[in-house]
Amino acid sequence: MSKQRTVTFNHNPLLRHGLPAWRPRAVMLGLMACSLALIGRAMYLQGVNNEFLQAKGESRYARVLEVPATRGRVTDRHGDMLAVSTPVRSIWAIPTDVNLTPPDARKLAGLLEMDVQELNRRLAAGRDFVYLKRQVSPESAQQIADLKLAGVHQQQEYRRYYPGGEVMAHVLGFTGVDDKGQEGVELAFDGTLAGKAGARRVIRDRRGQIIEDVEAIRAPRDGQDLALSIDAKIQYLAYSALRQAMQTHKAKAGASVVLDARTGEVLALVNAPTYNPNNRSNLSGAQLRNRVLTDVYEPGSIMKPFIVGLALDRGKVQPGTIIDTSPGRMTIGRATISDSHRNGALTVAQVIQKSSNIGTVKVAMHFSPDEMWRLYDDLGFGKPLNLGFPGEAGGRLRPAKTWKPIEQATMSYGHGVSVSLIQMAHAYLAFARDGELVPLSLTRLDAPPVGGKRIFSAATAREMRGMLELASGPGGTAPKAQVAGYRVAGKTGTAIKLEGAHYTNKYVSSYVGLAPASDPRLIVAVMIDEPSAGQYYGGAVAAPVFAQITEGALRALGVAPDAPLVPLQLAQKQGAVVPARENM
Repeated sequence: MSKQRTVTFNHNPLLRHGLPAWRPRAVMLGLMACSLALIGRAMYLQGVNNEFLQAKGESRYARVLEVPATRGRVTDRHGDMLAVSTPVRSIWAIPTDVNLTPPDARKLAGLLEMDVQELNRRLAAGRDFVYLKRQVSPESAQQIADLKLAGVHQQQEYRRYYPGGEVMAHVLGFTGVDDKGQEGVELAFDGTLAGKAGARRVIRDRRGQIIEDVEAIRAPRDGQDLALSIDAKIQYLAYSALRQAMQTHKAKAGASVVLDARTGEVLALVNAPTYNPNNRSNLSGAQLRNRVLTDVYEPGSIMKPFIVGLALDRGKVQPGTIIDTSPGRMTIGRATISDSHRNGALTVAQVIQKSSNIGTVKVAMHFSPDEMWRLYDDLGFGKPLNLGFPGEAGGRLRPAKTWKPIEQATMSYGHGVSVSLIQMAHAYLAFARDGELVPLSLTRLDAPPVGGKRIFSAATAREMRGMLELASGPGGTAPKAQVAGYRVAGKTGTAIKLEGAHYTNKYVSSYVGLAPASDPRLIVAVMIDEPSAGQYYGGAVAAPVFAQITEGALRALGVAPDAPLVPLQLAQKQGAVVPARENM
């Protein structure tokens, strides 16, 4: 029988010392406190302040999408459509979700009108989101959707379409890929046309597919429509006439503007060269330049009527006052001014008819530089007209205190001062409106403007129209400006171009005229830059463009004739209309 062995642990030295009674209690209390803190934090986050967790959760599946607003339409004064937004689709992708087979890649690249290498490059850009192509036609977008490619998605956008194409290009300008104005009216009135995009909340799965439309956050506000003062028919007439003149005279550029003399509305505004705003690939800066507003030039003889008008208004001269221009040359300081040929004694009316530099300078010498400067400033020279167009030029009109005697003389006949074509057309409103000048408008006016600036007396304006009619008739510098059935009044300008600090052998030919002269309805200004086919005088180059535009525009507006048809036609046919040689 074996003996039973008893084992006791009291002899283990590690167990001889007991733990303090408070220690396990403290540990238990600490664990309970931590548990309560975690429970309290969880209750706080899930019950009281749950926005953070909800936002984190929603970021995994909820999205706020922009709902594009439709850009406002642009129409001409009669409601004909000039610019409209059409719905298109943009194709985008989540590169990590895209796994294209070679056949699918070729099909997709073909529909996107790009090569496969470019498509693969965009998908390998390492971004979470990438546009494959913006503004895809609905037909192509549907064909892409039919491929049912994972990770390739679409969204609706709008693309601007311009029915008038290159005829309206410099008036309307164009929008960018995001439908924001970049040039012309689209930029000048972007705040009116653009509208404001809306927003809606949706739920998407991990592949980007919308599985639920939750709510509309903000409804889109479409842009407002804009009715311009432009008359599409007159715009096309001006464009056609200018393009023909450019080809005939092999000119570098050209511009024309047509104003309604009764309201100051711009009825047409054209430039050459031009471009198609629906296809703006390979554009150059020359095509984009709105020369009517942005280009300035020395106007030459077109300025002469303003000085003569001031002298008539102040009682310094009368239309019949005799001015001796002999011997055809005049010295001021060390400089000499001359006429193209000797005219001898001329009346003031003949000074305008023959475009005499010497006669104009002698009239200008009745005034101080300050008086001339105030006239030019009142006419709007030296400062932009503030039509809202981007890049509108103000021209150059130096302070009167800096004028030397020879500079005052040359400024009287349009040298030493620079203007834009629209400034010159605007200034001639003073002759057309019986001495009153009103602001110009690119938008259609519901009523004629009131409270214009008085430049000349009504009597002076009528006398000047008579002189300008002589300048555009037989014996004047611009008989080619005449229009069958209508009396016209206007003035030519032929200016030598200034490049840097030197005059060149290049010319700017221009003409500004009113019609009908008995009761002006239209002001038409034409500028041809660097004609190179042999002729360069304004009466030979720019005046016929005026006649072509004016004849079509007056008939389009239904303006009654104020002159017989047969005598003028016979005179032209028989060659009786002989232009006077024009001074520059």
